[in-house]
Amino acid sequence: MRTSGPWRRAAAGAMLLGTDGAPVPTIFAEMSARAAATGSVNLGQGFPDEDGPAEVLDAARRAIADGVNQYPPGRGTADLREAIAEHQARFYDLHLDPEREVLVTAGATEALAAALLAFVEPGDQVVTFEPFYDAYGALIALAGGEHVTVPLRSPGFLPDLDELTSAITDRTRVILVNSPHNPTGRVFPQDVLQRIVELAEEHDALILTDEVYEHLSFGAPHVPVASLPGAAHRTLTISSGGKTFSTTGWKIGWITGPSELIEGVLAVKQFLTYVNGAPFQPAIATGLRLPDAVFGGIASALAAKHAVLADGIRGAGFDVFTPDAGYFVIADAGPLGFPDAREFCRLLPERVGVVAIPVTAFVRPDHADDFTSLVRFAFCKRERVLHEAVERLGRLAA
Repeated sequence: MRTSGPWRRAAAGAMLLGTDGAPVPTIFAEMSARAAATGSVNLGQGFPDEDGPAEVLDAARRAIADGVNQYPPGRGTADLREAIAEHQARFYDLHLDPEREVLVTAGATEALAAALLAFVEPGDQVVTFEPFYDAYGALIALAGGEHVTVPLRSPGFLPDLDELTSAITDRTRVILVNSPHNPTGRVFPQDVLQRIVELAEEHDALILTDEVYEHLSFGAPHVPVASLPGAAHRTLTISSGGKTFSTTGWKIGWITGPSELIEGVLAVKQFLTYVNGAPFQPAIATGLRLPDAVFGGIASALAAKHAVLADGIRGAGFDVFTPDAGYFVIADAGPLGFPDAREFCRLLPERVGVVAIPVTAFVRPDHADDFTSLVRFAFCKRERVLHEAVERLGRLAA
């Protein structure tokens, strides 16, 4: 049996191999199993427990009833690609050719995979910010790349510009930017983004941006990297409808950018899923065309949920870091006498009936010291669920 190859590199990159080289469950799978076994409130995984806008759901039902159930075009339906282009122009003054500069994907993760596999050769360096969405490490490894990270340390969770400058070299092929950021919720300010653009120009690197939380900002406004001077010709922008419209299971994402870069992504993407989600594509197109007030209401509702959870866990004795956007709040369990967040998260379901994720799940083991006591809680849940979680967590201080 083969014991090497792309699957093994990907597993190692995602920290999924045990000491014997065999795959082991991720902390996400482990904590979800603990939640089910203990009847805990699951604030570990980042998915909503409420449906999104009725207009979006109704559009999917109509599409299914109308027979939109077979393979869509390889680039995505023309209407969705047009809606994505309209969205970029409406919100960011970015003007795209929907025929050549927009590609629909099976969620943002497939867009990330296809882009990294298209442009990263073995030995190329890919720079990300750490903590990082766990798929990044696996996908970089799958492409044969070398993963270089720039830390986002508490309490500000912003990169040091000197460390950023040192990390990006002539070996850097891709700078992967996630803003709004998972798990910290930080929206990178424009000076940081502009420095990334300058460094990419200096070292002739591509910029790949993960912007799936773009409409879930309740602090600083989101600025796409592609909208900055000097960025558009070397930037691929990724987003999706899952987070904005609470349809994470539909897996409708997209990637936009210069046509020659999109062609490279398509060359890989067509051998991954080929196409997906035919009846959901017109539904997401409907969502992207909803009035501005709907997008503002989605962010406002999420901000209110954040306030419920953040105030509650602060009252339970955690130190809490306020995010700018997204689904998550980071808290420090150290003041409660738990210096190891991984062990804390493992005992939490049995002790009070709540599940969370240690932030060390989003960092490499040799970089964990800056994040040891930090915990990620998801607040993209119904308010009554959040109130129940807060009441349970309050028992920690009793």
